[in-house]
Amino acid sequence: MNTRMDKLKQTALPVLMAFILLGIWQAWTVLAEVPAYLVPSPWLIAQTLVKDWGLLSGALLVTIKIMVLAFACATVLGVLVAFAMVQSRWIEAAFLPYAVLLQVTPIVAIAPLIIIWVKDPTASLVVCATLVALFPIISNTTIGLRSVNPGLAAYFQLQKATRWQTLLRLRVPSALPYFFAGLRISGGLALIGAVVAEFVAGTGGTGTGLAYQILQSGYQLDIARMFAALTLIALTGVGVFVSLAALSRWVLGGWHESEIR
Repeated sequence: MNTRMDKLKQTALPVLMAFILLGIWQAWTVLAEVPAYLVPSPWLIAQTLVKDWGLLSGALLVTIKIMVLAFACATVLGVLVAFAMVQSRWIEAAFLPYAVLLQVTPIVAIAPLIIIWVKDPTASLVVCATLVALFPIISNTTIGLRSVNPGLAAYFQLQKATRWQTLLRLRVPSALPYFFAGLRISGGLALIGAVVAEFVAGTGGTGTGLAYQILQSGYQLDIARMFAALTLIALTGVGVFVSLAALSRWVLGGWHESEIR
């Protein structure tokens, strides 16, 4: 019973707070007569979402496509790099500084070069977003693969387990909570990377994402559409986080203490 109440609170309280904040926002824009070209009301943003749904939904699909491809590439590359680094401290010492270098280098500084080097627009955006989302998976998975119980590690050595058996049966299960934590971070970063890459690319036409719609809305002073596009980006980010958190609970909920309540 307590568990159900806790889950209800975790769901109901954020929703209630969202309605309160939206109500305050709506009341402020109406009572203070704030011009729509400065700050549109939530009701106007909702109307714009409905009115321009055909345009915004197509842009949303483009952004989601780039995000999903980047997230998949970052996951595969991050896991492979982590597996390689955990095999040897020499490999980790050789590659980890370059992973950190990618993390601390602003994507807006290297995105123009990537867009020039990679001729296909979609591929260039995916590469940019992948670089943004890569480091958390490398870092978290590497820490997880190394965070094994010393007693279990000694037991595997005593049983003369091979390196492959130790990796699959000990290190991988121990690393899963860290891996899923990295996925939750990386999912949001993939979306951020996709939007930032679209901003830097500044490409127009029909196959453009939400970032281009934001730019165009700013040029046209259509602030309501700009806020509508921002709303879709925010809702997409929340959806990605919730989906990955649910996946983590589904995989770990039956056996790991981090998900057992």
